Amino acid sequence: MDTLDLTACDREPIHAPGAIQPHGLLLVADPSSLKLLGVAGDVESKLGLSDWSGQPLQDVIGSDFALRAKSAPANRPAIYLGKFRTSDGEAFDASAHRAECGVIVELEPAEHGSRPGGVLLGEIEATAAALERAASIDELCAIAAKEFRRITGYDRIMIYRFLDDDSGQVLGEDRDPSMRAFMHHRFPATDIPKQARALYLRNLVRVIPDVGYAPAPLRFADGRAPEVDISDAALRSVSPIHVQYLKNMGVGASASVSIVKDGVLWGLAACHNSTPKPIGFDQRAAARAVAGAFGRQIRVKDDTDAFRERVRLRSYQDDLVALLSREGTLEEAISNHVDEIRRALGGDGVAILRGRDLLTSGRCPAEREIRALAQWSLSRGAEQVFSTDRLVEIYPTAATFEGVGAGLLAVTLSVSDPWVVLWFRAEEIEVVEWAGNPHKEDPSDPQAILTPRSSFEVWRETVRGRSRRWTPAEVEAAGRLRSAVIEVWQSRGLMEINRRLAATIEEKDLLIQQKEFLIGEVNHRVQNSLQLVSSFLALQGRSSNQPGLAPALEEARRRLTAVALVHRRLYRSDQVETVDVSRYVDELVADVVSSLGENWRDKLTLDLAPILLATDRAISLGLVLTELMINATKYAYGGEAGPLLVTVMEDRASFRLVVADKGVGAPDLTRRGFGSRMMDALVKQIGGEMIREDNRPGLKVTLTAPLVAPKGG
Repeated sequence: MDTLDLTACDREPIHAPGAIQPHGLLLVADPSSLKLLGVAGDVESKLGLSDWSGQPLQDVIGSDFALRAKSAPANRPAIYLGKFRTSDGEAFDASAHRAECGVIVELEPAEHGSRPGGVLLGEIEATAAALERAASIDELCAIAAKEFRRITGYDRIMIYRFLDDDSGQVLGEDRDPSMRAFMHHRFPATDIPKQARALYLRNLVRVIPDVGYAPAPLRFADGRAPEVDISDAALRSVSPIHVQYLKNMGVGASASVSIVKDGVLWGLAACHNSTPKPIGFDQRAAARAVAGAFGRQIRVKDDTDAFRERVRLRSYQDDLVALLSREGTLEEAISNHVDEIRRALGGDGVAILRGRDLLTSGRCPAEREIRALAQWSLSRGAEQVFSTDRLVEIYPTAATFEGVGAGLLAVTLSVSDPWVVLWFRAEEIEVVEWAGNPHKEDPSDPQAILTPRSSFEVWRETVRGRSRRWTPAEVEAAGRLRSAVIEVWQSRGLMEINRRLAATIEEKDLLIQQKEFLIGEVNHRVQNSLQLVSSFLALQGRSSNQPGLAPALEEARRRLTAVALVHRRLYRSDQVETVDVSRYVDELVADVVSSLGENWRDKLTLDLAPILLATDRAISLGLVLTELMINATKYAYGGEAGPLLVTVMEDRASFRLVVADKGVGAPDLTRRGFGSRMMDALVKQIGGEMIREDNRPGLKVTLTAPLVAPKGG
């Protein structure tokens, strides 16, 4: 011990100690030839190998064992080869595994009078059933301690759990009355260094049959350094610091059984005996099986407890959201149910700060302290849900109020509109019983480094500034509650927007009704006026004897008909700004035909595409079409009926009106009457172009104009 650097425990290469425990033998063989490269232990006398270098492994342990050892996979636990007997009848349990230095065969003295495999399996099944019936983690640990003691026969078994800070606590114990009790005691993290915990995940069972052993060095034929990696060797020598640790505890033999949950080292079954005592291969296999069942049951219990906690918190959350959703404004609802908000997550107090408004319930710091803490919490920005059971360590100002606020769960609902909810938990002063003083006073003094291990007398420490821990389920519930409150907040905002929108729509509907009434009234009066003028024109035409007046009056009456039809369409349409041209032209042509005579009905061919035009442009289109139809009757067919094609189509951003006849051809355009001048004005008004061309026979007139009036037009 005088030569050890006791300050370097975490750096000690315990995976390559260069020696084994001397109760067994270790053979290292070449993976290809199976010739011995190195040995450890008394192989000369136990196996009769005076010159072991280069000896074939099959000559030492037999061909069957050697072939099975050669097939051992790399980076896997050792495989059991069977019982090996030396020439003098001594029995060993043989196992093999593959390492970087070669194939490693370990020979450990076989246990005398071991139980049959069927009996051992039945005991393991009974143990697994007992573990399944355990109602809590404490009961589970108590049962496991009894079972490990029954399997190993050791004087004291401690179920040792690693805590968040890597220290450990004894949760279950079964012992001989002569052995000292460590139930509920804490052990510092330095008792089991990091590299030791890593090895516990590789070697699930670690046995030291005699703490007072003298290491047997690993020897290689080629003279290489013995410090090779033998992490998976059961016989691997342990750290002399650990040996001294065990001696300080008064332990003669030790074993550790790893308890693994979800691939993580949850804890250990620490087995101690007052005198040297080996544990056979079968016992170790049984201990591994029990540890596996124990780890699975821990997971089941943790998952069950977490599920129950989530269900309880979900019920609180659902009830609280229901209350907030159905009462007045959100601010009023929160004010009325601040106590329920506090109880929802198990806070001793709660503070809700929104803007300058502050609500509190239960035990809380002073208002000034709450506002400062809320500002600090909001400054963390991205952390929408934050929790700690030791607030003073990250917010030193909390020392002034840790009696009521040692623990904090903060939920930020809004940063821009400051809104934060703070749950407080009061300080819980804890007296921790350590197995020895866990604090190192002088790192340069080796004895000071060993202080927690040189003495295991109870060392009590009062821990302050901590509260009850916020469970993962509570933190998760806080996040869900945040989302639910924001959803209620947004829903209420949408409801208010919808209310205002509904009022706006109601006002708009009233305005539309008034507009429709006015349009109807205007249309009614315009229709009456146009009908009156049309009647006057018809009456004047029939009563006049002046030559040519009657046809002129008839043309004027037809033009009035086109205008009247647009007004009727406006009156019947929900959309007053635009007109469906296809329907409008169809009705307009029908009205013109009725005035021309029924013999025209079979002569007309309509090809009308559905086009929407602004009302004023549709009126111009209707007047031009009426004029073109009148011209066709006068000039193409001399007042008689004849074939007439009316086409309306859309061409990209323009519409096109085509009126084509099969009559006598183009009229004399040198004479331009009122109708021609009117059409020119209408075409110019809508920014269009009119082209007359030979239809062979007859005349084809095409009006092309933009669908939408040009800007400024």
